[in-house]
Amino acid sequence: MPIGGLSRRTVPGCVKEIQCEIFESETTTDDSLYEVFACSPSKMRSFDAILRADIVDVDALKQAAWHGIPARLRATCWMILARYMPTNRSRRDRDMARKRKDYWDYVKQYYNTDACIREDGAISNPNSSSVAAEEITTRRQIHIDVPRTNPKMALFHSKAIRLSLERILNVWAHRHPGSGYVQGINDLVTPFIIVFVSQQIEGVASSTNQQEVNEKLAGASPGVLDEIEADTYWCFAAMLTSIHHLFTFGQPEVLEMVHKCSTVVARVDAPLHSHLCAHGLDFIQFAYRWMNCLLLRELPVTLSVRLWDTYLAEGDAFPVLHVYVCAALLMHWSEKLRRCDFTELMLMLQALPTQELSGVDFDTLLSKAHLMRELYESSPSHLR
Repeated sequence: MPIGGLSRRTVPGCVKEIQCEIFESETTTDDSLYEVFACSPSKMRSFDAILRADIVDVDALKQAAWHGIPARLRATCWMILARYMPTNRSRRDRDMARKRKDYWDYVKQYYNTDACIREDGAISNPNSSSVAAEEITTRRQIHIDVPRTNPKMALFHSKAIRLSLERILNVWAHRHPGSGYVQGINDLVTPFIIVFVSQQIEGVASSTNQQEVNEKLAGASPGVLDEIEADTYWCFAAMLTSIHHLFTFGQPEVLEMVHKCSTVVARVDAPLHSHLCAHGLDFIQFAYRWMNCLLLRELPVTLSVRLWDTYLAEGDAFPVLHVYVCAALLMHWSEKLRRCDFTELMLMLQALPTQELSGVDFDTLLSKAHLMRELYESSPSHLR
């Protein structure tokens, strides 16, 4: 049966669960575009106090960030939670300047300009002795995937952003040969680009006018886009450290996560699971993408960014929570799904109506996911 009494809104604290206040956003300004919850003055003061400390209390930041970060503070919080920005304020400028330089050194080292990709996807100089066959294959696949990345946002149609994304993915592939580049990794870069660009260039991420986006990016202060790209790479790389094993050959651990999601739904919402099975649906037909792309293709940008507040607060534990988030997301539409036939099920599961979710809905969903994890993860026998 669906979760009933477990719907209270709680989030994990350092010692105990704490109640989470919810404030629905009523504003539509650019500053609040990626704000699912409007911030109360007390919430803003809490974040300000944490971030203004000479040495940031990371545990306090994680606890606060779990249930949403104010938009204007999100970039800073994400960099700290990704262990990229030092918690010690006195070291930030020096350490971040060094890391940004390191990234651009990697670009020079790994982004082999001998293997330039033409517009038609062909390699301009495939016979160069400095270009390995494997590198050519990777470069070509990344070049194909970049234009497909978040196609609904004008920001990702910009040549500057596409080139940044291409460099980031190529550097990642070179520095992580165990997994290399796998389709779907390109999606995982996008939340960082959106948040960091929004912080530095007002209005560019929310604009639907391609010319306006291009002009705003072109008019950015010198060096800003280079900083955004380096910051994005390091935070993206840190987050993928927790899940790089998902992208090994054959992706067996992604399949494991899909199976676990099915098991959770069978235990918590047996009627829904039985209905899906009766119509011949296997979770692999829809949940594989949910695991591989961390729901970024299923959720609107506002909710994707809000979800990553929680995932970055979770640290290395977020992949475990993600399985339960996917289960909670599916069960949110349990009643409607149980009225669908096979064709209707496939259509709905391939494009869940997540745009209908309010901030309160999403907060409740995350709370249910957390509570299911607390109930079942420490006692796996409960899932049998």
